[in-house]
Amino acid sequence: MWSLIIAGGKGERLLPLTANTCKPMVPIAGKPLLHHQTSWLIRNGITDVIFLSGYMAEKIEDYFGDGADFGFNAHYSPEDSPLGRGGAVKQGMKRLPESVGEAIVINGDIITPQNLQPIIALHRETEATATLMLTPYISEFGIVDIDESDSVTGFIEKGQLPFWINAGIYVFQREIQRLLPDIGDHETETFPHLASCHQMRGYRSSAPWVSVDSFKNIAQAEAIINA
Repeated sequence: MWSLIIAGGKGERLLPLTANTCKPMVPIAGKPLLHHQTSWLIRNGITDVIFLSGYMAEKIEDYFGDGADFGFNAHYSPEDSPLGRGGAVKQGMKRLPESVGEAIVINGDIITPQNLQPIIALHRETEATATLMLTPYISEFGIVDIDESDSVTGFIEKGQLPFWINAGIYVFQREIQRLLPDIGDHETETFPHLASCHQMRGYRSSAPWVSVDSFKNIAQAEAIINA
């Protein structure tokens, strides 16, 4: 099975770690973030990875080469100019062999141990065009429980809110390629259309998950990796 990793981010909020490399190559627990992602993908049956690269794309190719030393086949789809995430995926999907009908697409800053097989199974069972992993929305702040008489009854530190958010992990049918923008974002241009046509499904995951956008997130990612 094939996967595409959106790996063109600069990671300006992670300076100075990104002063000489791209965001997906930031070290997490001693190895680049993409190293952990590809190891996770291999454990989930992925054989081929297309890196959708942009900023400092050479850092990714210099590290992985053809992928043989890491247990997968590495392919590259670098941007000549910024395409946006949707445009990058559209360009990258053109590199899929004609025999490949579906692919895993992930943001290049996600760490999770979630098993991909139940997400793939839901995707195939429902014959969706796109299936996305959802993760609970955790409050950034402590939550206060209060009753009808305004009496505080308890506290929940960073509790789970009754909402689900996009976890940046997808199963895409090849046919989604024609719906993706040449330049732009799939989340704002393609997903609303698929949702309106009932061609999208969501898999609600309870697995640990973090998007690495800050130094605090790096610590969270390392905790997940070392668990």
